[in-house]
Amino acid sequence: MAAVQYSNVALARQVARQTRSRAGRWVWWLPIVAAALMILGLARPQLGRGRADVPASGIDIMLALDVSGSMQALDFKLHGQPANRIDVVKSVVSQFISERPNDRLGIIAFAGLPYLVSPLTLDHDWLQQNLDRVQVAGVEDGTAIGSAIAACANRLRGTPAKSKVIVLLTDGMNNSGKISPLAAAEAAKTLGIKVYTIAAGVRGEAPIPVKDELGNTQLVMAQVDVDETTLRQIAAETGAKFYRATDTDSLKQIYAQINGLEKTKQVARGFARYQELFGWAIIPALGLLGLAFTLEQTRYRRLP
Repeated sequence: MAAVQYSNVALARQVARQTRSRAGRWVWWLPIVAAALMILGLARPQLGRGRADVPASGIDIMLALDVSGSMQALDFKLHGQPANRIDVVKSVVSQFISERPNDRLGIIAFAGLPYLVSPLTLDHDWLQQNLDRVQVAGVEDGTAIGSAIAACANRLRGTPAKSKVIVLLTDGMNNSGKISPLAAAEAAKTLGIKVYTIAAGVRGEAPIPVKDELGNTQLVMAQVDVDETTLRQIAAETGAKFYRATDTDSLKQIYAQINGLEKTKQVARGFARYQELFGWAIIPALGLLGLAFTLEQTRYRRLP
């Protein structure tokens, strides 16, 4: 019987088995370590070098804005043109917010009921956006001054701020809500909260737009009144001040005065310069990936 000669591949089989075993022990770890280093680098680790004094504020301020129907009265001016009270108030309050970049501010709007426009926040861009959306007649009509103070005080109650302030603006008299203004003021005082009060609008009559049965808007001179006595008592009870705004200029001056009165300066320590450390992770990661690829294609290349 004829015999067929062939080479013995046992030696090659043994070498391949040893190569696969040796490579499997540690080469496959290289991409995993490289991926972990890349994740660390993408997190942008930084090292602070040098310190600087950073101004900070210890004041939390809640702004309470009346949005009852009477805030549509056209007895103010904006950019030289007749404007309703709410638009002028929003413009002035917006300026007030921009001048206090280091304070946490929030907004409560109220008519027959109070509602939250924005909680206390340092994100003033977001605060301004919410202020822009405030409109008259968004809730049940009326003027719930006491409930508005209570809602603001509830937002300020648990904050660690050194100074807590409510700035309440209204053009009417309390005729809604389940808590009286003076009772709310006493509660605010107990919590260490000052309540600045602002009475807005002319005295006597003011032009107010109303719609007739056909849906047409007409200006009607209507009697407007604000309870100055109660607002004075609220401010006095809490150690704050009462103001009267009869036009746009006086309203601006009032918020400017409050801005000047409520200032608490404190200094926080922060890093002035930072050194980026992501390169210490990304460069080794790329090196490990290159090493793994080279080894797998050369010395530790697997035989079929």
